Amino acid sequence: MVVVAGGETPDRRLAAAVPAPAVVVAADSGVDHAHRLGLAVDLAVGDFDSVSPAGLAAVEAQGGRITRHPAAKDATDLELALCAARALDPERIVVIGAHGGRTDHHLSLPLILTAPWLAGITVEAWTGTAHLTVIRHRAMLEGQVGELVSLLPIHGPAVGITTRGLAYPLVGEDLPAGTTRGVSNVFTAPTADVRLEAGVLLAVAPDALAALPKRPDRDGRPPEPMEGPS
Repeated sequence: MVVVAGGETPDRRLAAAVPAPAVVVAADSGVDHAHRLGLAVDLAVGDFDSVSPAGLAAVEAQGGRITRHPAAKDATDLELALCAARALDPERIVVIGAHGGRTDHHLSLPLILTAPWLAGITVEAWTGTAHLTVIRHRAMLEGQVGELVSLLPIHGPAVGITTRGLAYPLVGEDLPAGTTRGVSNVFTAPTADVRLEAGVLLAVAPDALAALPKRPDRDGRPPEPMEGPS
């Protein structure tokens, strides 16, 4: 399942990160971003204060559903979209986008991705140039040799961490909340094995976008550079 967030317009290379086939849920202006990536939206969620009228019309024309929420609400459009995605009982959720100009939205992203109500689902995200992976028990991280990856404890300490395939290994060690010890590790193999006994880690590969293949635009032009906040 794919959840396309609002915020900054995503690079077209992110279309390569979309599993196929996939149900697509879009949060507000994520509708327009999904269409830019060539994705048909199955469910649009939000207060729709930033989506284009043409984008919503396209969702309806393609048989997608639209769930409207009031502007005065207790959750962001992205959280509402993730809740809607979770209700469909997916095994995996890939979030695309959510890298906009608002610092509060950007900082809330790791908290939403690692929320307890998403436990039991494989969750990852592409935001800006980075790839984020939520690790609750074990994850096999893919990267290029020499590529940076950071391991950040979220919602408290991460306990009993053991890694393989990284330049600075951990062997049954803990990362307390607030530490920067896991920042700027390096892949020494194309795959890194990360395990932990308790807690939640967020693996952040800050330059992962560079490894995705470049895709032409619909008119055959090469992809445009990342655009500013929408």
